[in-house]
Amino acid sequence: MTYPERFSNLPDYAFPRLRTLLAGTPPGGKVCDMTIGQPGHGLPGFVAPIITEHMQGFATYPPNPGTPELLKAITGWLKRRYGVSLDPETQVMALNGTREGLFNACLALCPEQARNGDTPTVLIPNPFYQVYAVAAAAAGAEPVMVPATEDTGFLPDFASLPEDVLNRAAIAYICSPSNPQGAVADTPYWQELIAIAQSFGFTIFADECYSEIYRDTPPPGALEMAATLGADPESVVSFHSLSKRSNLPGLRSGFVASGPENIKHIKQLRAYAGAPLPLPLQRVAELAWCDEAHVEESRALYRQKYALADEIFSGWPGYRGPQGGFFLWLRVADSEQAALKAWRETGVKVLPGAYLGRAVNGENPGAGYIRVAMVTKDMDELQDGLTRLRDCLAT
Repeated sequence: MTYPERFSNLPDYAFPRLRTLLAGTPPGGKVCDMTIGQPGHGLPGFVAPIITEHMQGFATYPPNPGTPELLKAITGWLKRRYGVSLDPETQVMALNGTREGLFNACLALCPEQARNGDTPTVLIPNPFYQVYAVAAAAAGAEPVMVPATEDTGFLPDFASLPEDVLNRAAIAYICSPSNPQGAVADTPYWQELIAIAQSFGFTIFADECYSEIYRDTPPPGALEMAATLGADPESVVSFHSLSKRSNLPGLRSGFVASGPENIKHIKQLRAYAGAPLPLPLQRVAELAWCDEAHVEESRALYRQKYALADEIFSGWPGYRGPQGGFFLWLRVADSEQAALKAWRETGVKVLPGAYLGRAVNGENPGAGYIRVAMVTKDMDELQDGLTRLRDCLAT
């Protein structure tokens, strides 16, 4: 059998690579898993009662774009959070988790040819959430890795790209707060990016699933900035999720929002290839987008974690606490060796940054970092794990 060559250069996914790295090495202490970004603050109290109340909905095919009630709840939240008014029927669509949307929207919106007839490019931060590169490959586009390093504030510097790359650009992925570095795109950053996108005619895919986890100031959003600048609403596609915001990764519920034309094309593809959220889960999502109390309670815990990490790693070379999200991005000499050492000597499991980046011209911008997920609700457990990690890697 002949397999598609467009996927042949994709590296193995990060977590299987980590299992291979640690295979055969016993943990050197009580296991503390800080690899997966799975929130552990507990379910909101309304989840079980809502599912029970609407249990019969599992016997019904759900509407593919989302129920009218869910879509109104989403646009209501967007209005409260960002001050933008969107039409729930034409400008938002429910997703079975944002990963689905980040992948399928690229298939739906990436043209087969760039404006000059060449292969289109998809611009991807490096390091990055791996679905971006797979989506670009599936769409037949050329992925272009844009370094997001300390020199660029851990956000991709799209303006530094050659004009021939920008001329072929169809889509630019941006994550804010960023995974894995926890950097936030501020207003000037959005202004520059939107201006470049409008100048060269590409679409911004804003992965904003960490938008509600931050230190002090709510991060500005792509839709908000586009509206403020009077940009074409089709120039920005925004993706949000309840996984991190509401501690509901297993609900698999998010949404995509953009201009009516983009959403029309995304809906068309989803009608054939999407997996709509079951009705009882849509009812949970509807209430989750309408309730802020559980979000504020969770955010308060993350702020405690930021303070704890800042204290423990105050003397760490190059330490920069996250502005948002729940990952630490710690500088080390070699990410694989550091992860193996931490596991072997302490039982603390972290993710090598090299597995989240890709080597370009021999340089992988993630190779000198490890990603540490601060997701446990138990502050004593977190303090113990971070302290053991620091003491181990400092020697």
